[in-house]
Amino acid sequence: MSVEEVPIREQMIRLGQLLKLAGVVGTGAEVKDFLASEPVLVNGEPETRRGRQLNHGDVVSAGGRELRVGG
Repeated sequence: MSVEEVPIREQMIRLGQLLKLAGVVGTGAEVKDFLASEPVLVNGEPETRRGRQLNHGDVVSAGGRELRVGG
């Protein structure tokens, strides 16, 4: 599976925002249900908090995709 770079303008982004930005979910309202029903890993560790802060270089595995937070 190839890693997709997801550029952000700020120093950090929250997990829910990243999932929306990358098109894994369509709206913020879908994030909570997605996290409850699908396995999501942040840097290889399970994560269920949509407010989890992500920084440049973090890798998120969700919905069959791997996303790297980029600058």
